[in-house]
Amino acid sequence: MSHPHAPGATEPLLAVDRVSCVYDGFKAVDTVSFTLQPREMLGIAGTNGAGKSTLFAAIAGQQTASAGTIAFAGQLISRLEPYQRARLGLVRTFQVPREFKSLTVRENLLASAPNFEGEQLFAALMNTRARQAREQDLNAKADEILTFLNLTKVCDVPARNLSGGQKKLVELGRVLMLEPRCILLDEPFAGVNPVLVEQLSEHIVALNQKGIAFVVIEHHLQALKALTKRLIVMDRGLILAQGDSQTVLDDPRVQVAYMGGVT
Repeated sequence: MSHPHAPGATEPLLAVDRVSCVYDGFKAVDTVSFTLQPREMLGIAGTNGAGKSTLFAAIAGQQTASAGTIAFAGQLISRLEPYQRARLGLVRTFQVPREFKSLTVRENLLASAPNFEGEQLFAALMNTRARQAREQDLNAKADEILTFLNLTKVCDVPARNLSGGQKKLVELGRVLMLEPRCILLDEPFAGVNPVLVEQLSEHIVALNQKGIAFVVIEHHLQALKALTKRLIVMDRGLILAQGDSQTVLDDPRVQVAYMGGVT
């Protein structure tokens, strides 16, 4: 493993070093370390209570790690707020989509565009032409994402009327408005019908090929194996196994953790 701050192309995009999360004496995440290279796709699996979502919350900034460090693009981010991490290009989705239910799909995307401090003052000072140009840019960006995610047909539908799979696509669209370098996907296939699982997988692969790195948490091991070449399996806060996806899935400890074998 290269040093987190080593120069050159081998520098990890994300470096998680001995991160622990302790709550009321309970270690939800226990000295977890891993790195993610630029453009890489990494899977993190584990049964319920393994510590996957807590680890994501620590990386994205919703929770503060009790110990250890997290670096992104060579910068220490352990103490940054989630919006500051998002500005650097590190964003996440949630297991249960957090869409604005009363807004349309298009409005959901536009509402997620970066809102930098001082922007309201800047908008008040900006001339109308510049403001219109910015709105046009954002609308064009939203259109491009809606087309990419096959959401154009439902772009004017309130988000509350969408299926579970469509809501996951909207959430992916919202993070794409932030022009991320790395997306943390939390259970992207949970509650999604098989046809949309395939579509969602295709979108993730296409975005990865465009240069976006992914860390994907997923309970469904086979769906994860189909998506990622490298896999980490967590159990009770610890990394149980990591490496090439098939090797990890063949590990007897992993099969025991999943109670009698992988399906």
